[in-house]
Order: sequence, then C-alpha cells, then structure tokens
Amino acid sequence: MREGERLFVRRDLAHVPWWLRLPAWWLARREARALACVSGLAAPQLLRWDGRRLDRSYLDGAAMYQRPPHGDVAYFRDARRLLQQLHRGGVAHNDLAKEANWLVLTDGSPALIDFQLAVRGHPRSRWMRLLAREDLRHLLKHKRTYCPQALTPVERRVLKRRSWLREAWFATGKPVYRFVTRRILHWEDNEGQGPKP
Repeated sequence: MREGERLFVRRDLAHVPWWLRLPAWWLARREARALACVSGLAAPQLLRWDGRRLDRSYLDGAAMYQRPPHGDVAYFRDARRLLQQLHRGGVAHNDLAKEANWLVLTDGSPALIDFQLAVRGHPRSRWMRLLAREDLRHLLKHKRTYCPQALTPVERRVLKRRSWLREAWFATGKPVYRFVTRRILHWEDNEGQGPKP
C-alpha cells in the first residue's frame, strides 16, 4: 500500500472467506501483539491494528531463498544478534524454519517477517528458553545450508540436539498442519523456492 510517500503492508481481513475469518483474526491479532514488542528491531514495525486491518512497515529486501547469503558470515552473525535481541524482548518467532521469513535487505543485512505464530513471554521462563533455542536451531540449519564452513563446534552440537517439542510437533501437529495448509488452503512452505544446493 502507498499513502503519499509512505509504503507499507496491509492485511485486510475483509477479503478473507467467512469460514476463515476467526483464525485469520486470531493470527493477525497475535502478529500485531508481537510486532508491538519488536519496535526498533529489523522487523516490520506495527503501524495500525483495528481488529480488521493490520498495517505494518515495508522492508526493502528479498526472502533468503531468493537472495541466498552464500558464504556470508556477516549475515549469519547479524542474524544471531537479531535473534538475541528478539528473545531478550520476550518474543520467540516460532516459524523460522521457513526461509521466506528471513529477509536479506538491500544492504545485505538480515530481517525477520511474519510474526503470526510468535509467542510472547518472560525471556527467562523455561518455555521461552525452549522456543528461543528452537529459533536458534532453525537459523543454524540455514547457516549449515548457505555457510557451512562457518559453523562452530558448539553450533554443530546445537543442531544435533533435538528438543521434545520438535519431536512432539512432528508426531502430532505437523501432519495436521500439512493437511490443512496443503490440501485445504493449497499453500506451500517456501513456495517458489528452488532445490537446495
């Protein structure tokens, strides 16, 4: 959307089919609440949420799979710093396995988008620490794909340690999620992404 010189992104729930309005509203409200907590970070900034329209700032960049950070150690160093800031602010993104949620901005720096599944809580709680570790593990999986030579021994150990949360999700929630998103809604994770190198 454009208002004068300002460019922004709008999610308007008026265009959602009636049978998806409640979950769409719930996800939009969840995103608005998370965005209110990430002010000043490399993420969309909340401009407005009125219960029907969610407006957030536009970030000039491309999804990680569209502009891969091959061998870019600085990108992954800055991405880890961004995650630390996010988690210290009491937010876990909770959907960073998708390369589409990682942006490479025009200056080559990282940014995060799509906070619909983000979780807010006290940064030191056991639950938030677990979710933060999962966020980090997903970042390290991308680093292993695009910058494997820069993985440290500690990062390799983090990649090998799978949490009970991941195992439970893959055994129960993931099959349902795939059925709903792919069979009913016809969505694809990382749609448009080519094969991994």
